[in-house]
Amino acid sequence: MTSTLVAVVASGHLMQRVGAALCMALGAVFLVIASMGFALLSGLGIGLLACGLMLGIGWGLFYTVGPIMVAAMVEPARRTHCFALLSGSMLTGIGSGPLSGKLASSVGLPIQTAFFFAAAAASLGGLYFWWLRTGFAEVERRSGDKARMGLRSATDVLRSRSALSILMVGLGGAIFGGLGSFQTSYAASQGLDYSLFFVGFMGAAIACRLLIAGWVVSRDPFATSCLLTTLMLVAVTGFSVWVHDSLSYGLTAALLGVGYGLNYSVINGLAANEAPPGLTAQALLLFSLSYFISVFGFPFIAGKLISSTGVNGMLLSVGLIALFAWTLSVSRWLAGRFWKPASLSE
Repeated sequence: MTSTLVAVVASGHLMQRVGAALCMALGAVFLVIASMGFALLSGLGIGLLACGLMLGIGWGLFYTVGPIMVAAMVEPARRTHCFALLSGSMLTGIGSGPLSGKLASSVGLPIQTAFFFAAAAASLGGLYFWWLRTGFAEVERRSGDKARMGLRSATDVLRSRSALSILMVGLGGAIFGGLGSFQTSYAASQGLDYSLFFVGFMGAAIACRLLIAGWVVSRDPFATSCLLTTLMLVAVTGFSVWVHDSLSYGLTAALLGVGYGLNYSVINGLAANEAPPGLTAQALLLFSLSYFISVFGFPFIAGKLISSTGVNGMLLSVGLIALFAWTLSVSRWLAGRFWKPASLSE
């Protein structure tokens, strides 16, 4: 967690020095080393800790710099759709990791095979960004935007309308982190198989981002975000109210995947398009930082709640966060209708 947050904050400075494409290639190197370490090292120790640190750095760079590169290559009107494709591809990779391990075990191969596959995939990605570095450097020179994060640039972003999207991704990250981290406890309390949550959630989120995001993002982003946060709120409520069997469990998880998966892409586009001129990269850095702080930090709070109040206490806290996110989304939509904000493409 710590290395990921450090990588997110430092990525702007690194991009300023070596360029975004080379920064991604460097992130791939960290991912390759970490994956090979997990595959080859046995037992706990300093070596495994070092691999975890490198994994956090590589993942933080990939997760943060990727959207910045997309924002630099496409016009504002297409950013949300491209962000959806990017995040859908990332989520596909995240979901395929456990599946590759299960597949390896089913054919008699050691679980370490999954880490070798991950290292190979990261190597291919690193080679691609190394090849792209010269061409993308020209894009960066033409734009002239600075990617380095400083106190003044962060303050300017947080004073703009982009701050609302940065706050909303933090709320969404808390919902995802809280529910995802403790599905074993929740499923056990209901007598269900926790894997149904991840199958339903990941399947719906990936499918929506890759297949229907192009249609969704052509609509008014504030109205769309309002609808999607409503789906999130309904799904979170459902875990407390009507989930009692495998079917309702899987369908509720899928509903959460649709709401969360698509809304993430919508507010990612809003964060970039509503940023002050010349500060798109900084807005996306803060967007990633908000997400990681919430997705890593809230499970700690949720774990304390489960210890003191049980699973229902955790569900109540997640429900209150979802309600706050829904209220914020509705307020933005109503403000957009009655106060007529400036065009997002400006």
